[in-house]
Amino acid sequence: MDRLSIVLVAIGGYGNNYVKAILEEGDKYAVDIVGAVDPHPETCMYLEELKKREIPIYPSLEDFYKTEKADLAVISSPIHFHCRQTITALENGSNVLCEKPASATIQEIREMISVRDKTNLKVAIGFQWAYDPAYIALKEDVMKGLLGKPKRLKTLVLWPRNMAYYKRSNWAGRKRDEKGNWILDSVANNATAHFLHNMLHLLGKSIDSSIMPVEVTAELYRANPIENFDTSAIRVLTEDNAEILFYATHAVKNLFGPIFTYEFESATVVYNDPNIPESANKIIAIFKNGTVKEYGSPNHGSVRKLWETVFSIRGKDIIYCPLESAMSHTLTINGAQESTPDIVEFPKEIIKKEGEPVLNWVEGLEEALKYCYREEVLPSEIGINWAKPGKKVSLIGYTRFPSKEF
Repeated sequence: MDRLSIVLVAIGGYGNNYVKAILEEGDKYAVDIVGAVDPHPETCMYLEELKKREIPIYPSLEDFYKTEKADLAVISSPIHFHCRQTITALENGSNVLCEKPASATIQEIREMISVRDKTNLKVAIGFQWAYDPAYIALKEDVMKGLLGKPKRLKTLVLWPRNMAYYKRSNWAGRKRDEKGNWILDSVANNATAHFLHNMLHLLGKSIDSSIMPVEVTAELYRANPIENFDTSAIRVLTEDNAEILFYATHAVKNLFGPIFTYEFESATVVYNDPNIPESANKIIAIFKNGTVKEYGSPNHGSVRKLWETVFSIRGKDIIYCPLESAMSHTLTINGAQESTPDIVEFPKEIIKKEGEPVLNWVEGLEEALKYCYREEVLPSEIGINWAKPGKKVSLIGYTRFPSKEF
């Protein structure tokens, strides 16, 4: 087996996972790190090992390609670098595995697709559940029609994040960078993005595709001193008339979820349902005829996406999450931002501050979102005093964010 050469772009933060995986299992999969790209490599936990192996580190991807080449570029950089770095890698002959989300805007993803097709190379996006055996088994059953027509899919994720999370970089919680490039970093476009994408991807007509959203209504809020939102309640209507509901926040005190309920005509799929102990960290389908099917436990920390991309480059597998699949998530996020262009601030009197670094959490928010999840409504629809409705945004023919400047 010919060995594949890999350049790692951004080796701190999440990029540490890829560095560790290749250092430990590179020989097993016949891959080698031939270079790393990071203007601040000191944030890499494995920097000394990279130096020990004499792996060169470059300040930019362009600098790497001046003297080197690679079969695969693994990109873990901030959202607003994804488009440019993916295109740079493709134009220099590298296939790409880019972390989620694919990019900030729909037009950037279209540009990435265009360059990918011109270069005849592969681009995978790192929404990891799309590569997970348990999730794939569920999707195969959905595609076969065993669960019937999809009706409503809903997910709830309450993940507290303190100010250290927002101060870890100069782009966290930002809408744009200092040059005006869109970032759109948010709870729904970063930490919990997987769980929104899962619902879109599950309803795709092929194993590597997602359903396309046709309308989005979103309520976006913030408790933290950031530009964008830390709390979201989003309703998505899909092209097959299914409804998707997504509730996620960082502005709570207690960790809860993810939990989800996917309702089909013939079965209901649950994960971490407090009322169904058997679903703890397991995907379970409960059929209307009384039968139960267990799909297993998705591995949140898996880098299976890396090895699946390697297999695909070698011609042995498909790209489970190509740009087209990731595009449905970005389209949803773009529509959500247009639905609530001015982020609604929670009233100061219900924002509580706790700990050091400070956690800003909203009194009653946990209970409100759990209620909305249970009753399948948005906060404004049940008369919560801080809630403000978003406008319905049609995504039919939507090709550019924003559709008008805001």
